[in-house]
Amino acid sequence: MYQWICDIRRAKLPDPDVIGNAGSFFKNPTVTPEQCADIIARDPKIVYYHLADGSVKLAAGWLIDACGWKGKSVGNAGVYEKQALVLVNRGGATGGELMTLARAIQTSVYERFGIRLEPEPLVV
Repeated sequence: MYQWICDIRRAKLPDPDVIGNAGSFFKNPTVTPEQCADIIARDPKIVYYHLADGSVKLAAGWLIDACGWKGKSVGNAGVYEKQALVLVNRGGATGGELMTLARAIQTSVYERFGIRLEPEPLVV
């Protein structure tokens, strides 16, 4: 089982020895069942999970991909081609480029779905 999980992750995530990355950059947002139903009505393919407390967790990577970000770049910072949740350094990216990319992603997800994505890492 352990090796199977490692193989899946290796297939989806970039090797940091090959391409620098910020890992899974955004948290999966939690919404109300009503908010989820509204999004499903507009986009039935959305990936979501019901939680024990009655709320619904949305897959941030799916939201980002649905907004067309997979494989796109801002300067030298980009969204990984195999997993939209991972932001990568295509070579010489600055922190400013990474944050500009992250904000652009947040804006497009909010404009399309009304969902505010929160960064996973602590940004200082």
